[in-house]
Amino acid sequence: MRFVIAIVLFVVAFVSVGFGIAQRTVLAGPSSVSRSVTVDGSAPLTMVRPAALHGHDGTQTVTVTGGKTIFVAAGRDTDVRAWIGSTDYNVVGWNTTKAAFTARTVDGTAKTAPSPAGSDLWVQEYTGSTELTRKINAPADVALLVAADGKAAAPSRISVTWPLDNSTPWSTPLVIGGIGVLVLGLLAFIWALVHARRSRGPRRKTPKTPRNPRPPQLKRAPERKQIDAPGRGRRRSTVLGLVAAGAVASVLLAGCSTTAAPAASPSATASPAAKLPPTAVTEQQLGIILQRVRTVVSAADTNRDATSLATRMDGPALALRTATYKIQAADSATPAPDPIPSGKVSIVLPQQTDTWPRAVFAVVQGAADAKTPPVALMLQQSAPRENYKVTYATALELDVPAVAPATIGSQRQPADNKIGILRPEQLAAAYGDTLINGDKSKYAEDFQTEGDKLAPAIGSSYKADKKSKLPATATIAYSNTPGTGETIAFGTNDSGQIVAVDDHDIETVTPTEAGASINPQGTAVKTLSGKDSSLKGYVSTYGLQLLFYVPPVSARGKKIQLLGFAQGLISASEVP
Repeated sequence: MRFVIAIVLFVVAFVSVGFGIAQRTVLAGPSSVSRSVTVDGSAPLTMVRPAALHGHDGTQTVTVTGGKTIFVAAGRDTDVRAWIGSTDYNVVGWNTTKAAFTARTVDGTAKTAPSPAGSDLWVQEYTGSTELTRKINAPADVALLVAADGKAAAPSRISVTWPLDNSTPWSTPLVIGGIGVLVLGLLAFIWALVHARRSRGPRRKTPKTPRNPRPPQLKRAPERKQIDAPGRGRRRSTVLGLVAAGAVASVLLAGCSTTAAPAASPSATASPAAKLPPTAVTEQQLGIILQRVRTVVSAADTNRDATSLATRMDGPALALRTATYKIQAADSATPAPDPIPSGKVSIVLPQQTDTWPRAVFAVVQGAADAKTPPVALMLQQSAPRENYKVTYATALELDVPAVAPATIGSQRQPADNKIGILRPEQLAAAYGDTLINGDKSKYAEDFQTEGDKLAPAIGSSYKADKKSKLPATATIAYSNTPGTGETIAFGTNDSGQIVAVDDHDIETVTPTEAGASINPQGTAVKTLSGKDSSLKGYVSTYGLQLLFYVPPVSARGKKIQLLGFAQGLISASEVP
């Protein structure tokens, strides 16, 4: 019986070790699965839908061939389709039944498109020649755009490879368990040999007798059988059998893949939340956009290149910088415009939308070793194939109230909404009135003076002082009007609003006597007006980019706060 147990243990050991090794060799499955598709025709663009990228689970390795120039961009499905617009394109989908790609051509009204390289809609983009292979980890809503240059036919062959889980978690336990059983088998075999020797008893040597005369042969004494204590041998065999049986069971069970029973799920399931519109940009996407904006603006500031600047700035921000370039050209002592910081983007608040135009609010911190304040930016994109442009760039003076995370974003509030103390469309004129009339303004009680650094600089006290210093031959009049910049309003977590507005603060200096000449101080007005002196006088317009926090109507005791601003001379002309 002991030899049988040893043999069984040997067999189990060899089977366990062999099966463990086989799992990693002959029984191992493939490490990946691939699907490919060939698109025909002359369409300049190919779109790979999210379903095609997620035909199997795991990271996607995309290979594109069939063209001298290859461009691949990853962007959200809605953004890719919007960028394609009415251009002919191929679309690659996924057939769930056949687990294979599908391909078809969608005819549009345009046969070509501009180069997709550098678009602000892309989260990632890659370029290559002849063959391009990239590993991506596309989220569920991301699609690919494949092109050459927007004019030539798109590369024809696309292949996607997904990894497969061919891991063998039980291989090592099987091998180790088999070795352990083999050791038990050796011990059982040795124990069986020892027991067999002991069970034969002692042997006695019969003495030799004379051959002649031959005496009667003595009878050999019967062998004495070894008598075990009652139950001792049986118990020892039983214990060893149980050990062997346990080892066998453990090894056999180790070779089986176990699956945990599914946890009981609650009978009632929570109703899904209402689906929100997608955000205009992701944090990653905005980081790329801001880097591009920073590069263009920095180069434009250095070269005073208003044409280049217009590719990344618009509205009030462009007007102020363009005027500054002209003044700098005439007077090198004119301070340079404030740069866009390169620090951390502390706030990203994109608009919830899948249409255009769209906007995003961001706060960029100054460099760690600099004392420059954070800069609040309002960026807008007018159409899918246009770049995002900075329309407002204001230096922050107060902290921005809490807003929704970048993954949720905020709806853009209409300029005539009535959820705040004042409507967004009223803010420019109302604040401008306080700059001229001070405490006498009917809007004075609506605005918080604490933390407002602009009013002391250009407000009613400053204007009165400037007027008192004019010669008797001249007089000055002040007026204020909303600028042409678009009012942009986003909601905050406390039901308030962050609002960016454009305001124009206007000074009109005219002579009080006939024939008196007005000579503006400094070079700014002279440069922008083109006149060193005038018998009619000058009209100087200062652009004010203002960023406000407007509390909700229900917030008792709270006032409108000026969070940040940027201001400067944007135009000057002779009085008509």
